[in-house]
Amino acid sequence: MEIRIGHLYPDLLNLYGDRGNIQCMVKRCQWRGIEASVTEYQLEDPIDFSGLDIILLGGGSDREQAIVCEKLKTIREDFKAYVEDMGVVLAVCGGYQLLGHYYDTDQGRIEGLSLADLYTEQGSPRLISNIIIENEDFEMPFVGFENHGGRTYTGDLKPLGKVLFGCGNNGKDKKEGILYRNIVGTYLHGPLLPKNPHLCDYLLKNALMRKYGQAELSPLEDREEKEANLYIRKRFLERQ
Repeated sequence: MEIRIGHLYPDLLNLYGDRGNIQCMVKRCQWRGIEASVTEYQLEDPIDFSGLDIILLGGGSDREQAIVCEKLKTIREDFKAYVEDMGVVLAVCGGYQLLGHYYDTDQGRIEGLSLADLYTEQGSPRLISNIIIENEDFEMPFVGFENHGGRTYTGDLKPLGKVLFGCGNNGKDKKEGILYRNIVGTYLHGPLLPKNPHLCDYLLKNALMRKYGQAELSPLEDREEKEANLYIRKRFLERQ
């Protein structure tokens, strides 16, 4: 088995250690004997979505997002076809915002890709916090760090989780992120996947199921990862 990962524009969208998410996916594949390859795409590179199983779209400043969005508009239809064909996408922070219809900033509107029915508006102050969210479909909560000025509104889309501690999408509705088709969109970073191996395996399983029609992942010990996750939960939830 092989998983092919595409990292889109890491020179511009790598604000929050997104390469750590790539490294996590690759190692968890290798430990199971699954071959994993990574292709980094720069702005001038053509992208063959049919050759990819997972796409990472990371975070960047408003300026970098605007640059990337102009490029993404030229490949929007191919990207949309990939999403509708259940292609796996992890979109973090700025990448998450770009999935929606638009992001209104003080400098003007950044048009999004409209791959998911959401939009973002700039607010004040920035939402900065450790964050813990819960999704009953997963074995344990997700933990991470958030730092975003945007307030994202997701309507009826299924959230990645319910906020137990922190701010989430907009600091109001107690929702964080989205799960849409095989997209995971989220403000959690730090990076995200090493702290949440169960989410990493969710992405890998979806990629394998789409490609091979089966998704058998041998269990990994994950003792240290689970201890780190539990430490964050105890540290911040016991304050409340």
